[in-house]
Amino acid sequence: MTKDPIRWIAHFDLDSFFVSVELLRNPELRGKPVIVGGSSDRGVVSACSYEARKYGIHSAMPIKQALRLCPTLINLPGTRAEYSRYSRWVTNIMAAQAPIFEKASIDEFYLDLTGMDTYFSVFEWTCALRARIMEETGLPISFGLAPNKMLAKMATNQAKPNGFRWVQYGEEQAFLDPQPINAIPGVGEETHKKLLGLGIATIQDLRLMKREMVQRFLGNNGVDLWEKAHGIHRRTVDTYHEAKSISTEQTFETNTTDVDWLLKRLLQMAEKVGYELRQDNKMTGCVTVKIRYPDFETTSKQSSIPYTFYDDEIIEVSKQLFHKLYRPGMPVRLLGIRLSELTDEAKQTNLFSDTKKKDELYKAIDQVKGRFGKNFIGKARGQEG
Repeated sequence: MTKDPIRWIAHFDLDSFFVSVELLRNPELRGKPVIVGGSSDRGVVSACSYEARKYGIHSAMPIKQALRLCPTLINLPGTRAEYSRYSRWVTNIMAAQAPIFEKASIDEFYLDLTGMDTYFSVFEWTCALRARIMEETGLPISFGLAPNKMLAKMATNQAKPNGFRWVQYGEEQAFLDPQPINAIPGVGEETHKKLLGLGIATIQDLRLMKREMVQRFLGNNGVDLWEKAHGIHRRTVDTYHEAKSISTEQTFETNTTDVDWLLKRLLQMAEKVGYELRQDNKMTGCVTVKIRYPDFETTSKQSSIPYTFYDDEIIEVSKQLFHKLYRPGMPVRLLGIRLSELTDEAKQTNLFSDTKKKDELYKAIDQVKGRFGKNFIGKARGQEG
């Protein structure tokens, strides 16, 4: 019987990504306490330098509180377009080198290197990839290498800042046992309090408990945690490729040259895919518009954009693409829109103070759509294109 190969998963994380990009743009800020968050009084810290962290500052902290902790703190508004550009740069390097990789967020990647150890050292290969990323982009990046995704991510967390950690096969439990229980990804504040109340402070504490007892106290979530405490994690690397997209299109009963009517349909489609994007907790980095004419000639045009999940930004790009693509006077048979280059929502991106109100607005709109249907409310219902 053929023995399954040892799985090797690498997890890469760009260190303090937003701040790191800002330091490349302005090297004079190096060594100083810096945050990215915006200027609003209601704003929160989206990212912070390691110098700022020494003052107790962390992501999601209100900016007012951060300034009290460090009056000399340098607060930058953030440049989303630059973050998207650097993220794509790293993505392209990954795509050129890695056999299978997943873009988990704007600054986080998983690589499945299983089987590569037949030909060369996966550790040396991963070190070489990290060196190339740092040399080409100037960004600091950490990685963890381990037999599954959870262990690789935890190894990366230990490797930061700007380092690496290899958890070799057979060393999983020695790596896990001493760590605090909330080092397991997904253990939030409430679960952590509950575990501490049960006398579970370390991963070893949980591992030594009987599975049935953990299930009795914590339900199915407890069983999942118990397995993780034993180093068991089955999630695979979700291959990143451009076919991964959200799209919609409409073939019209009657061909039309009415541009205003076509733009209204385009807005409705943009709102539809935008809603689906947010329901999947994804962001898009590329918008494509497609037009088909009565003779079935089909044309399309796409545009790379700063990662977003906002309808208004998707709509604006879609309208620009339509006007570049459409041949005036030609009847249109079909119109479509596609969002690609999808990635999980970066946890920091929606913390920028200049987008917080917009987030709240979209959350309210989506709640209405979730209750009454995705076509119940939207710009296209009340406005012409």
